Amino acid sequence: MCGIVGYLGSEHDPKDVILAGLEKLEYRGYDSAGMAVFNGNQIERIRAQGKLIYLKNKVQDKKFTGPAGIGHTRWATHGKPSESNAHPHQAGVIHLVHNGIIENDDHIRKQLKAEGVTLTSDTDSELVAHLINRAYAVHKDLFLAVKSVLPSLKGAFSIVVICQDNPQELVAFKDGPPLIIGIGQGETFIVSDVAASLQYTDKYIYLDDREIVKVTPQGVKIFSQAGIELRKEINQISWSADVVEKRGFSHFMLKEIHEQAQSVAQALEPHLNEQRTGITLAHQLDGLHFLNHNNQPEIVFEKALNDIDRVIIVACGTSYYAGLVGQYMIEKFSKTPCSVEVASEFRYRDPVVSKNTLFISISQSGETADTLAAIRLAKSKGVKTLSICNVKNSTIDREADIHLYMNCGPEIGVASTKAFTSTLTVLSVFCIEFSKAKKQLDLKSEQQWVEGLLALPSQIEVVLAYDKYFSDASDALKKYHGFLFMGRGVMYPIALEGALKMKELTYLHAEGYPAGEMKHGPLALIDEDMAVVMLAPRDELYEKTVSNLQEVKARGAKIISLGSGDDENLKSLSDRYLAIPKVSSWVDPILAVIPLQLMAFHLAQSLGYDVDQPRNLAKSVTVE
Repeated sequence: MCGIVGYLGSEHDPKDVILAGLEKLEYRGYDSAGMAVFNGNQIERIRAQGKLIYLKNKVQDKKFTGPAGIGHTRWATHGKPSESNAHPHQAGVIHLVHNGIIENDDHIRKQLKAEGVTLTSDTDSELVAHLINRAYAVHKDLFLAVKSVLPSLKGAFSIVVICQDNPQELVAFKDGPPLIIGIGQGETFIVSDVAASLQYTDKYIYLDDREIVKVTPQGVKIFSQAGIELRKEINQISWSADVVEKRGFSHFMLKEIHEQAQSVAQALEPHLNEQRTGITLAHQLDGLHFLNHNNQPEIVFEKALNDIDRVIIVACGTSYYAGLVGQYMIEKFSKTPCSVEVASEFRYRDPVVSKNTLFISISQSGETADTLAAIRLAKSKGVKTLSICNVKNSTIDREADIHLYMNCGPEIGVASTKAFTSTLTVLSVFCIEFSKAKKQLDLKSEQQWVEGLLALPSQIEVVLAYDKYFSDASDALKKYHGFLFMGRGVMYPIALEGALKMKELTYLHAEGYPAGEMKHGPLALIDEDMAVVMLAPRDELYEKTVSNLQEVKARGAKIISLGSGDDENLKSLSDRYLAIPKVSSWVDPILAVIPLQLMAFHLAQSLGYDVDQPRNLAKSVTVE
């Protein structure tokens, strides 16, 4: 999510390199920006809340004479957007920028406070600065200080550090989010995306997890966590216009899978209240006006929906499965009946729809023919209609009464990825506000849900590490003749979506089932050549799901399980175990689907298929 730019060199002004790089990283989404640059032998730190222009305005008249600097754009997870929470963070002589999340931050925070350390922000990032500053006081060497701190950190992070005592050195390390070293003539760049420094160099070194890089005017040295110097390949990038558009990824779909941290943040951002602790739905309503005490038109979401006693969600394909997740959320939290309909079936029935029904249509393109026909049928029955689209002013968007947007940016790959997770985010936002309107959601529950959504971008970065895992595993997965995806509760729609991705991309037999339905048919399919993907995060149905998994194992299936954190029970039952961070069960679906997307993508690539344009499929289905 966040963006990092680090620079050491004599060829350019570090301020200009950092600002230009951060501008290239704006696509990632952020709510504050900052830089720390050597001015002579002193580090000057400048930070600003809001967009990059505010930082630019603060530094436009400043002249820096030092050789090094670091810059950052931040998406708030720990602590609200503010100048004090913006990066870089400082502790003593140490300044650093950080992407990702420190999972053991509570332990570190308590430890530092017990030592009498005063913290100036609400972030987990500042804690790392204090740990490194404390270690530097002992070692008097920045590299050794960083090396000593790295084993104590848990989570997903990329971090770049500079030290007041040495203007000629940058040290960086990672575990999870990308960190890339750009090699120029007399200058070195440390960036989270090659786009940030492509105008200066086409030569890059890609850091692997738990590696530490030390940059000085004498060159770049890379070490393992144990301190062993490593030899790393320098990659020269040849960028065609098409590759530039793909931001260096081999396929649009892979790019879009990796953009989900950004797209989820973009879907959430418009709806956060000023304190980022709750939801104030940013929506558009047409023709649903109420008169206030001055007899002036007033549009209020709660007033528009407080008489709703039933919700119908209509969609096709991936959007339909997103709607099924929405059904679980809406019924649990708002206590309002909700049904989900396949648009092509709904439009040819004579459905019974009461006037107090809210009709929700979901369509990435806003032009899906069956969904459009369904919304027109609903409007003919006089009910309120709400659209969730990615394309403003599309036909479905224009014809609905209430408009919500995925805000995920263009999705080029035919098999939908980021539009799905953005839709789940928007449905979460809607459910929070709708449940409040129905007086079914208290403030504490709302805040907990919002905290879970705010943490998602960093947690998605953690889950994206399965990219390499499935790239390596794809050849082994080719031997299976079919895949059964299973889950219970809110994981059942994710099983359906995982199976759909497998079918769309690999052309292999793949089916999604409720795990409790195994004994009613699917168990007959299971043998040693069948892979079973069981979704079993630690939710209220965990024990029942594990029981179903044991039945599958007893019949010889090859088991790929997905669970929460380090689940030794699931590991022992599975041939392959995939861990997602431990989160709320209502955030689980967004994290759980990403490894399934990556599995389908890499298996299809291994089979030699066109991943971006699967056979017989189109991105927007505008005919029956």
